[in-house]
Amino acid sequence: MANSPFLKTVEDYMWVQRYSRRTIDSYLYWIKYFIVFNEKRHPTELGDTDIKRFLTFLATERQVSAGTQSLALNAIVFLKTKFLGQTVGDLSGYSTSQKQRKLPVVLTGSEVSALLAQVVGRQKLMVALMYGSGLRRIELVRLRVKDIDFDFRQIRVINGKGGKHRLVTVADELLPPLREQVKRVGAIFTRDKAIEHYAGVWLPDALARKYPSAPFELGWHYLFPASRLSIDPSSGRLRRHHFDENNLNKAVKKAARDAGITKVVTCHTLRHSFATHLLQSGADIRTVQQQLGHADVKTTEIYTHVLKQGAQGVKSPLSALISDSMEF
Repeated sequence: MANSPFLKTVEDYMWVQRYSRRTIDSYLYWIKYFIVFNEKRHPTELGDTDIKRFLTFLATERQVSAGTQSLALNAIVFLKTKFLGQTVGDLSGYSTSQKQRKLPVVLTGSEVSALLAQVVGRQKLMVALMYGSGLRRIELVRLRVKDIDFDFRQIRVINGKGGKHRLVTVADELLPPLREQVKRVGAIFTRDKAIEHYAGVWLPDALARKYPSAPFELGWHYLFPASRLSIDPSSGRLRRHHFDENNLNKAVKKAARDAGITKVVTCHTLRHSFATHLLQSGADIRTVQQQLGHADVKTTEIYTHVLKQGAQGVKSPLSALISDSMEF
């Protein structure tokens, strides 16, 4: 992604520090934007005033969401403190984003069924898991074989958003296809081991040191592996990465179009639908919060709005007129 010597150096540093591909891409985008905004001055020359001016611009001119503004701030703080070794002072006083969070798009049960009917094979299993277990897209593709607990019918989500671990439910109906998927992964792993220079699956440095044989154990391999081997950019070793998350989102969008669903559907729509349907079936909000991995129950409460009839449960007066005397 980096197209300048400086950004390439930042990118290489993040790879060495084991940042994820998504984080690297996001941080490089905002770092580049920050530099360009400040007339391409070197970041070592930019201070707290320049940072606050940039953040204010994002809020007032770009009108980005609070989450996006926070991401930009994180990228700049990383650049200044981690990469450049400088300090960042008091950044209070900049204009914060006031853009309200959107209400989630939720599919009906029949729409979920129609969408599932448009996908086949492992992609169908992946889509079913996102809806049936409320998994984020990145959590799904990062699953390892060992994360599926067939005995207790649950999935261990390791290092989800915010680095948190949690247990989520898995539908009984998905256990047989999950066992078949594990067999397929085993067959791929057997072929990979026979290839010269194959370095096993990637593990974080701490785990690789603690379990030196783990990269060559089936349980640590990705449940949904990539279709081909590739060079790990952080080490230069030959490995098999996980299924590409962007391709998964494309598959979901195509399935929605093919199913004739007019709503804007993404992978996260399936997670929204999981939460809403759980509440609809009588699950308490704390249980849904735990399944989703939300730190604050207020984040989960947004799904209760979807369950109310009409807006805030108000019945339109037009309904009485139509039922009494009007036809369309």
